[in-house]
Amino acid sequence: MLRPVRLLDVGRQAFAETWSLQLRLHDAVARGQECDTWVVVEHEPVVTLGRNAKREHLLLSPEVLAARGVDCFEIERGGDVTYHGPGQVVVYPIMRLERFREIVPLVTAMEAAAIATCARFGLEAERWDAHRGVYVGQNQICAIGLAVKRMTSFHGLAFNVSTELDYDRLITPCGIRERGVTSLERELGQPVSFDVAKDVLLLALAAEFDVAFERDFSMRVAS
Repeated sequence: MLRPVRLLDVGRQAFAETWSLQLRLHDAVARGQECDTWVVVEHEPVVTLGRNAKREHLLLSPEVLAARGVDCFEIERGGDVTYHGPGQVVVYPIMRLERFREIVPLVTAMEAAAIATCARFGLEAERWDAHRGVYVGQNQICAIGLAVKRMTSFHGLAFNVSTELDYDRLITPCGIRERGVTSLERELGQPVSFDVAKDVLLLALAAEFDVAFERDFSMRVAS
């Protein structure tokens, strides 16, 4: 019997709004007032700087980014600088961990789900020992950056489906100069349904974590 887990599908949303939601949920889960809750979202354009981010990996100032319609935030997750935007499936697992040693297996399971998703579309993807995430050839298709506080995880993964890939003009993605970025659409050379890819990824995550997602659309803002 798979463990049911709440999945908040918030649709397309600005990062600041989802970040605030994550923090509220994280506090509630850490206190034991809420059960584990995952959030899936498609963000408006945003650049986030993790705890280990180097300022030189931000190629434009926050003011210039803002003028181009790209938000910029310094946040709690690990890792360097990352872009989120339309065409990218972002998943945030807000989970209570029993032991600190569960963090690495959590990241590994997320990578496995991204690799399985690529395989469903006929793509061979792999990990890279030097940097967490998932790669097709030399290019990253899925970035992973977690935070764990009070033994509860938040932030998560970003999987490129149909993302505009010129964001390497804004940042050095994840601080990696020697590799590029890619997406399902670029690798397949044809359009890919965002919703189909999202569902494939969520099924792969559910399989890796032995859970059954119970989808909740209540936090979506009416368009």
